[in-house]
Amino acid sequence: MGFLEIFGGAFLLYYFFYVLLWIFLDCNFALWFKSCFGVSISTLRGQVVWITGASSGIGRALALNLAKHGVKLVLSARRLNLLEEVKEDCLFDSCGLLSTKDVLILPMDILKLEEHEKHFKKVLDHFGRLDILVNNAGRSQRANWEEIHTQVDRDLFELDVFSVLHLSRVVVRYFLEQNGGHGHVAITSSVAGLAYVPSSATYCAAKHAVNAYFGCLVVEQPSINVTVFNPGPVATEFLLEAFTNKPDEKVGKSIQNRHRLTAERCGFLFAVALANKIELSWCGRFPVNMLVYISRHSLLLNAVRYLLTKKTLQKIREGNTLQKQNE
Repeated sequence: MGFLEIFGGAFLLYYFFYVLLWIFLDCNFALWFKSCFGVSISTLRGQVVWITGASSGIGRALALNLAKHGVKLVLSARRLNLLEEVKEDCLFDSCGLLSTKDVLILPMDILKLEEHEKHFKKVLDHFGRLDILVNNAGRSQRANWEEIHTQVDRDLFELDVFSVLHLSRVVVRYFLEQNGGHGHVAITSSVAGLAYVPSSATYCAAKHAVNAYFGCLVVEQPSINVTVFNPGPVATEFLLEAFTNKPDEKVGKSIQNRHRLTAERCGFLFAVALANKIELSWCGRFPVNMLVYISRHSLLLNAVRYLLTKKTLQKIREGNTLQKQNE
């Protein structure tokens, strides 16, 4: 057997293996591998992690996963009552690894940029340091491209991009000036930041933008650890707050979550990404994982666009891919 035959066979075997991973894994291979064989989440024990948008969904699930391993927490969101509930759950799940003083409730509206410095000072006053900032606050969107009001574009970018950047820059300056140039910044992005999805043009653009911003941070400040976590459809109530095509309007409805990744699984994978300092990762049940892989290979992406209709892509977007049409 000649060299070309061996090379060709190895190439085909490699991609056959990858196709199997696309089908059976609920995250990219590197994240799955680290979840099984990488650094344990417990290595973060004693570190201080500030999570915005911590009152529900992915933020809450991440907080609970970190609390189980004795990670000290700062929990921020607008709804104080929900933050208090999350704190109680974190203390319970920590099984004694955390005391009341180890979980700081810090209510904040992330859109009020002028208050970011003040809130960060409260974190430092309480714990004396910050090790990881997790930018999780944000909202999704459902709207047709041609019907989106420009004010919606502005409002969504203010929340999902500019507020995230402002708070991150406050913290990164602290890392560079007072923490020996070391620190860790993470964001909850989306597979919409790695691929193009229907009915969410502004959201998709915002997530592509924030991914690019933090990609530039990686290049410019290599001593700062950056984690960009991109979940696909997750079983949360995110559509209640999602933007539409009109200013000051919310989708305001729940969806069926039968084919979505659970928030608990998503929170665990996020915690794994933090512990292992994974720069870029994504997660989602089939076929989300496969489509993200394909979107990162332009030739495959062009082929799939001919095969999948907008209606099919929309079903994938809503996490309903494997459900029957009449459900």
